[in-house]
Amino acid sequence: MDAERSQAKRWTEEETLLALYLYFQLPFGQLHSRNPEIRKLATALGRSENSIAMKLCNFASLDPKIVESGRKGLTGASKLDRAVYDQFGQDWTGLVDRAENIWIDRVESNEPHSQALKEDRREFSFETYNGPSTRRALADQRIGQNFFRRAVLANFEEACCITGIADPRLLTASHIKPWIKDEFNRHNPANGLLLSATFDRAFDRGLITVDENGRINVSRQLCESESQATRSYFREFEGKTLRSAVRFDPDPAFLRWHNLNCFVDASPP
Repeated sequence: MDAERSQAKRWTEEETLLALYLYFQLPFGQLHSRNPEIRKLATALGRSENSIAMKLCNFASLDPKIVESGRKGLTGASKLDRAVYDQFGQDWTGLVDRAENIWIDRVESNEPHSQALKEDRREFSFETYNGPSTRRALADQRIGQNFFRRAVLANFEEACCITGIADPRLLTASHIKPWIKDEFNRHNPANGLLLSATFDRAFDRGLITVDENGRINVSRQLCESESQATRSYFREFEGKTLRSAVRFDPDPAFLRWHNLNCFVDASPP
């Protein structure tokens, strides 16, 4: 009976926001009631695990890449589901920030570290702190940092989108357009590539880039390196295409920006 009441209870905008926040961080194959994070959210919202899992699968039906791949979610997405889904696409940073605050208050409230999380966010809130710009920059980095990493990991199914290395301990969620250059897309998974440590460093230094069609370009500095090991390692990936994303293809506009502004072999304007 409790499960039935949980299923029938109308979803609020805040609850829908929390569910979508979690959805973006979970691989498609983990959208089931046995997932501990789904159980945790269910307990916080007073709903059944099945109710939460069904809501996440409803979001999958709104996800163009998921649908195009032949994998289908459930077909019960509501008008509110669609509205909140669209809001994320328009304001990633604002929605992630809001969702994290609500998550800490409602979902993490029974955890031992909950109060520390709240104090940490108050300390680094750039709405209430008017100190040095370096402190403010640190606040921007910390808010949503874990969300971005997890969303990019899920987007590439926890494998480097260039090499295929599939150990998360060796992978970095790399911003295509650095967070300091675009405050509105700091948490947008379409502004991220999942890269092994070596390729993350090379991408960050502009020694490799990816064109708008997803093809990898390796700089002459690496392809013509005096080190035979360096040449052979990087030449293998020249001209190859990124591994497919699950939910968000890397935005061509961000890739173009990296090509023009970061790549060491970029032609002068």
